[in-house]
Formats: sequence, structure tokens, C-alpha cells
Amino acid sequence: MDQMNIIAWEGRTETLSGCISQGQAAQIHATLGKPGTPKPTAGKAMPQLWHWCAFPPVVPMNELACDGHPLLGDFLPPMKLERRMWASGRLTFGAPLRVGEQFTRRSTIAKVSEKEGAAGPMVFVTVDHQIYGDRGLVIEEQQDIVYLAIPDAFSPPKKQPLPKTPVLHQIAEASEALLFRYSAITFNAHRIHYDLPYAQDVENYPGLVIHGPLQAMWLIEAARAHRGRLPQHFDFRGVHPCLLTPGESRRLDIMGIEENPCALDLFVGQAGHQTMQATAIWEETQ
Repeated sequence: MDQMNIIAWEGRTETLSGCISQGQAAQIHATLGKPGTPKPTAGKAMPQLWHWCAFPPVVPMNELACDGHPLLGDFLPPMKLERRMWASGRLTFGAPLRVGEQFTRRSTIAKVSEKEGAAGPMVFVTVDHQIYGDRGLVIEEQQDIVYLAIPDAFSPPKKQPLPKTPVLHQIAEASEALLFRYSAITFNAHRIHYDLPYAQDVENYPGLVIHGPLQAMWLIEAARAHRGRLPQHFDFRGVHPCLLTPGESRRLDIMGIEENPCALDLFVGQAGHQTMQATAIWEETQ
């Protein structure tokens, strides 16, 4: 891969406008909200990370690649590696965004780096996002996207066990309807999340892939509910594919451990092993 060409994309910027309307908020709440709780209405604060639904990749059908992603080469650099995934992210939150509020996302490609992993070459693209609302800058976010070759067979990383004595333990149930709805509210056409023959026959996964951002949204909400207040910082990273595989359990574990009074270490687990790790941080104890 031409290192000079991919590094030339560093510093590229993009500015998008977004909003979560009352109708969109109802759809997101119906997909992710706790049953029996009221949906956010116009002017009400939204749960953290809902801004991910506000900047959909709106491109015509003829500008989608065969995997359902928008074609590369506009904002993100073009790559010869076929598999693209959201690997990790780091966020700092200010005032909450509100339903119906107009906001702006300013994005900059901060770094492009090529590495050699156990499964072959990888390219990491780090994107810095700044989200502005009516009260100025409200979210600073750094997103890591990884590009990989599609392997000839499923070759996951080594499994890491879940904590044995969590202070927080919830159960989530995955389903095809959930993955479809999450793809819809984020306008994400990546076929590994809803097209089982494609996921199995082309990208060589055993089943459908459960979205990384969906797992992160479960974790940050579990952290908020456990502590009773919103964290100021949230970091997350995927460590193993989380799958909806025919014939296997659909149960997922949401866990947390406390080793620091200002932080909560969080995990999504499947069949006893971790699929995502995260840390929620509060600046002051109460």
C-alpha cells in the first residue's frame, strides 16, 4: 500500500449539519429505550451517543460499495483492504444535546497509519469530531476506523474472559429485528448486520455482526443507570466480533467493575468472553 498516498489524507475536513427530530427520537427510543419509559420529546435532553443517529451517510444507491458502505475517496481515504470496521472511540461530553436542536459536526482526519497484525496488513484512520449545538461545543470525539483484508475463514482474536465479580450485570437480547432497526436509525447499509448469506459467504463470519456502536450505547446507558448520572468521558473498543449466529444463544452480558471511585470499567460479553471493553469516567465523586 502506498504510505505516502494514504498519509496525504491527514488533515482533510468535513462539516455536516444534523438534528434528531421528535419523530426520529421516537424511533431511536423504540429501538433502544427501556420499555415503559417515556420517549424524549421536543426540547428534552437526549441520551448520550444518540448524536450518532444525526449524521447519516446520505449517498445515492449507485454510490454504495458491494458491502453496503458508501464508496471511499470522498472524505475517508480509498483503501484496497475490503473490510471496514469502527474499532474504538473516545468521547468527552459537555451539555446534553436536545431533541429538535440543530447541531454541527466538524470532522478532521487526524492520522492514517499502516500496521502489520497477526491477520495481515491493517490501516487505521483516526477521525476527530467536534459537535456544536445551541450552547457551543458539546461533544469532543475521536473515532478509530480499521481496514482489513477479508480472511479466507473466520479467524477471531483470542478470547478474553468476563469479570467474575461484576458490580453491574444486565442481560441484553440480540435479534434480527434489533439489528435491522439499528441499521435503519443510523442509515447504515453495511450488509454484515442484516444480510446473513453475505455475512457468511462473502465476509466469512459465522453469523450476523452486532454493531459496535450499538454495544457502546448499551454500555454507556448501563453506566448512567448504575451511577445515576451522566459520565463526562467515555472510551470504548471492540475486542472480539459479537455475533448473532443461527442456532446459538442470543443472550449478551452487560457487566461493570469498579476499581476507581471515579470510573466504571464496562464489558459486553457473549458466551463467557468479552466482545467490547469500555470505561466511563466521572470527574467528581458524589
